[in-house]
Amino acid sequence: MGVPDVKDESLAELMSLGGRVAVVTGGAVGIGYAIARRMVQAGARVLISDIHDTDEAVQALAREFGDAQVKGTSLDVSDAESIRACVERAVQEFGRIDIWVNNAGIYPSVPVLEMSDDDWDRVLDINLRGSFIGAREAAARMVGAGHGGVILNVASTAGFKAGGPGVAHYVSSKHAILGLTKSLAVELGPHGIRVLAIAPTLIDTPGIAAGQEAFRAAGLGDLLDSYAARLPLGRIGVPDDVARVALFCASDLALFMTGSTLLVDGGDVAL
Repeated sequence: MGVPDVKDESLAELMSLGGRVAVVTGGAVGIGYAIARRMVQAGARVLISDIHDTDEAVQALAREFGDAQVKGTSLDVSDAESIRACVERAVQEFGRIDIWVNNAGIYPSVPVLEMSDDDWDRVLDINLRGSFIGAREAAARMVGAGHGGVILNVASTAGFKAGGPGVAHYVSSKHAILGLTKSLAVELGPHGIRVLAIAPTLIDTPGIAAGQEAFRAAGLGDLLDSYAARLPLGRIGVPDDVARVALFCASDLALFMTGSTLLVDGGDVAL
């Protein structure tokens, strides 16, 4: 099942997600919400799934896009049954899955000599195992329906470097996501399923608030300002910077791309 040649399609057609169904894990806030928003704007029906309450995110998108078809559901990506239930919910609500975004993840900081087995397992379970199971279950639906699809993994610039002290588990999980993306691309390509990853640098999201406070408490000033000052493009990233690249990956503009990881880093990895 080869991907079609779309050279005769207009740019509007290539960018449109009309008729497609997307599931975004960790979609209630931050990067996940921004990705869901752009996909809704492009015409997709979207299921926002999160361990946190999704009502506010769903209502916000409904207010912004009056005719949006958006639903929310509970999801714990460390629980395989919860992931399978999310897949079933998407099919029940919308009849199919075309795009699956593995965005849910955690970023705790623990020095390696203090890192317990449970610390390690929790990060790998959520960031890596959850992404694998999500991809596997979504791909099974896509293969069964025979229409192909897109799996998009949210990695990190930490997948290309050490990322600093205290995050050995996180860095390992994100390096592994790059390999998982390549492996899934090889196995799922014959079914018309493209698999890509995006690797953001530090992004201004609600999730970094604790890190900000710790940075200030240590007398180091503002974390985001300090990070922005070292980036070649001169500012910190915002969730929509990542969401626009996610939309490109999911759309037919990227139809002949699979197995790759796209950096969304303001030049971070180039340093």
